[in-house]
Amino acid sequence: MDYGIADILILLGSLGLFLFGMKVMSDSLLKLAGNRMRAILATMTSNRFLGITTGFLITSVIQSSSATTLMVVSFSNASLLTLPEAISVIMGANIGTTVTAWIIAILGFKVSMSSIALPLVGAGMLLTFSKKERFQNWGVFIVGFAVLFIGLQFLKDAMPNINENPGILEFLRRYTEGGYASILLFMMLGTVLTVLIQSSSATMALTLLMTAEGWIPFEMAAAMVLGENIGTTITANIAAIVANFQAKRTARAHLIFNLLGVLWMLLLFYPFIRMIDWLTQFLGSPSPFVQVAAVPVAISLFHTVFNILNTLLLVWFLKPISWVVQKVVPEVIPPEKQIEEPKYLNEKMLKYPETAIATLEKETDYLFRNAIFEIVTHALNIHRQDVLSDLKSKKVVKKSVSDFKTDVRALYLAKVKTIYGEIIRFASQTQTRHALTVAQNKRIAQIKIANRRMVSIIRDVTDLNRNVSLFLESDNEHVKQQYNNFRRVVVKVLRVIYSISRETDLHQYLTDLQNLERDIQKRMEAGNIEIDALIRNDDITTDMASSLVNDQDHVEDLVEKLIFVAELLYISRDPLALNNQDLSEVDTMLSV
Repeated sequence: MDYGIADILILLGSLGLFLFGMKVMSDSLLKLAGNRMRAILATMTSNRFLGITTGFLITSVIQSSSATTLMVVSFSNASLLTLPEAISVIMGANIGTTVTAWIIAILGFKVSMSSIALPLVGAGMLLTFSKKERFQNWGVFIVGFAVLFIGLQFLKDAMPNINENPGILEFLRRYTEGGYASILLFMMLGTVLTVLIQSSSATMALTLLMTAEGWIPFEMAAAMVLGENIGTTITANIAAIVANFQAKRTARAHLIFNLLGVLWMLLLFYPFIRMIDWLTQFLGSPSPFVQVAAVPVAISLFHTVFNILNTLLLVWFLKPISWVVQKVVPEVIPPEKQIEEPKYLNEKMLKYPETAIATLEKETDYLFRNAIFEIVTHALNIHRQDVLSDLKSKKVVKKSVSDFKTDVRALYLAKVKTIYGEIIRFASQTQTRHALTVAQNKRIAQIKIANRRMVSIIRDVTDLNRNVSLFLESDNEHVKQQYNNFRRVVVKVLRVIYSISRETDLHQYLTDLQNLERDIQKRMEAGNIEIDALIRNDDITTDMASSLVNDQDHVEDLVEKLIFVAELLYISRDPLALNNQDLSEVDTMLSV
């Protein structure tokens, strides 16, 4: 066999050219459709078949199951996808990746692309000079598409001709006629090649070329395809090494799903490939066992049918797979941090605008439900656990009457100021690094406004704190009752805000907030009348009256801001849900 180092280098160079074309094509498609694809992923529902369809469509469009899987891992890391949702998307991605095999099998073997590849490069380059970014991306895609098939042609030319090198056939025959042992061997070969090349599409191209050249028979090529299904999971598992437990679970689920598919396929391997042989002939192609030229199409058919059947079979076992993965990768509770340290902000989350925005939402929600909640309750001399208990609001305020001696300013400096600054910095970085849509920019503006209102809430309770502590220990029952009424109002608001969860019906939640706002407005109007009556009857002193009137305004502002922040964080993800005044505030922030 006359095949030296130079020939091997040419083969590697041809493979590199193929991979480069695939990467250029995939990257350009991501730029063309990435925003829409990620938006679809980020707003997915828990419907498993919708997830499969989403994964299939995204992978078919961007021509990279690895890119889809890495996106899913990132979204799981940001808690944008639950584990069952992520698994269903990966199932769809496995089907979507079979489209690449068909493109290579049809255009690479049935159509002579080499004659039109260079004209395509020329046309693509012309488009890259366009002033419109969309046309530029289409130009890069066309160039990548052409380079891919130029690389494929070089690969075909670089493959040693089996007729001129009969020694190759004799060498391979030793390993292809061992029954199941040969199947396992070639499956391992497919796995190793995919891990080394980091592209199942490139390994598929090599497999198709080996079959087209007559190196290996149909059944050994099918075994390599099974190995590629295992090898392609390695990319996501590598990416998940530095991610959180949710991303690790997604990557492990991908591995388990593909391993289960390979396992049942090995048990039914020979009946299955005979079925593919029949189906190939039924569709008008010669038998892959008889004619070498028919093998690429038969392998593509095997790849597609296997992945579709595997998905249809295992889609009903999403919950058991999720349960196994959760046992294999237990939840990791991060060590307690000082609350002024960001809990969720992470530079890795800046990779995609969707993950960055989701991280900003989580950090803001954490600040709102922890630091702000603590400062508001302690400033009003109320225990947080009492607010979250089943005690009636009247009992909560009567139970907490002692002065907590809360230093609101100190709490703000220790628990809010730094994290607030980090949220604003992270939001600004997100806007700087990405070409955001109008909706994404407005969402970030909402998050900034929510944080600004939280700081304003602290100012309101700072003013309330001194008088609450002073008058709750007063001998005047009338003024004490009025301050207890203020505290009851705040308790009711905090309880409604804390009732929000992932399962909450947002429309009902919005209705509850609006009803609460109306009830409190009526309560405040009634309070004004009561205060006026107390003043007229000389039941309270002038100083008490002055404090009550001012603090009534503070409570109204505080309640309004708490509800407004809740609406921004949990309801108004769509800017259209904001009223005109809120929209004006968002637009003002966007113009700064």
